[in-house]
Amino acid sequence: MSQEVEHVECLIIGSGPAGYTAAIYAARADLKPVMYTGMEPGGQLTQTTEVDNFPGYPAGITGPEMMEDFRKQAERFGTDIRFGYVSSVDFSSLPHKVVVDEIKTITADTVIISTGATAKWLGLPSEQKYNGFGVSACAVCDGFFFKGQDVAIVGAGDTAAEEATYLAKLCKKVYMLVRRDEFRASKAMVHRVMNTPNIEVIYNTETKEILGNGKNVTAVKVVNNQTGAETDIPVEGFFVAIGHKPNTDIFKGWLDMDDTGYLKTVPGSTLTNVEGVFASGDVQDSYYRQAVTAAGSGCMAALDAERYLAAKEHDVKVVS
Repeated sequence: MSQEVEHVECLIIGSGPAGYTAAIYAARADLKPVMYTGMEPGGQLTQTTEVDNFPGYPAGITGPEMMEDFRKQAERFGTDIRFGYVSSVDFSSLPHKVVVDEIKTITADTVIISTGATAKWLGLPSEQKYNGFGVSACAVCDGFFFKGQDVAIVGAGDTAAEEATYLAKLCKKVYMLVRRDEFRASKAMVHRVMNTPNIEVIYNTETKEILGNGKNVTAVKVVNNQTGAETDIPVEGFFVAIGHKPNTDIFKGWLDMDDTGYLKTVPGSTLTNVEGVFASGDVQDSYYRQAVTAAGSGCMAALDAERYLAAKEHDVKVVS
């Protein structure tokens, strides 16, 4: 049985702010983009309740509603949006080959990767139960909702230290839960935490359960991993800052990545080490990880793809 093969000019993998923005720009440039959404259309934002820091929404908007707006705008200009996941790629020659849902092969002149990153969680059922109702993996996104309240944050690296100090500016008290007897963060970040009066660092501590009233978080149950003693700490918010995993497994061996799997791009662009393949959004951004920066890099990726195709077309015409 022969496998179905389809050729496209511009293939977009992923459907968060980066992917949808890339689609809007690519469609307006008449690249006739085809997007595969992945198994979570809209990406991480679909797990977010209120979004108050994206320009253009003065009254705020929910994450799912905002991603629906992005989708409609991409479709308005002719983007072919399809539900499905990319199961493997072959970037060894042009056009690039991509297999969707393990059965369909797409060949593409350009590929824009916007597969994002997934927050690492502790794995507690209560963590997912209260996700968006007191539990968050982004202090910059959600810290504002806990102004003047008590919160806890779990983590010991630079990101956790940075988010703890950010929360300390907004919250009454920040409990920082560190699993070992020391930080993994840099000395400068540890110094910043230790010199912030309303951050209380609790060492040798693991989260056992997030407690709530069925609607919102009310406390976190922790255990001292040396003594076994359990304590309930009253908090209204619980932040997880133990890292993110970029969704890049299928690109291993093809694209350059850093030690944690984020795609490397040429500084000031979205170009990867493979001709005609571009990366945008959280899949290549381990630092900012915001919807607005993801959207901006999606715009860049589409412009880079458009210019790449224009240059190729010009070269062909010159040669002929």
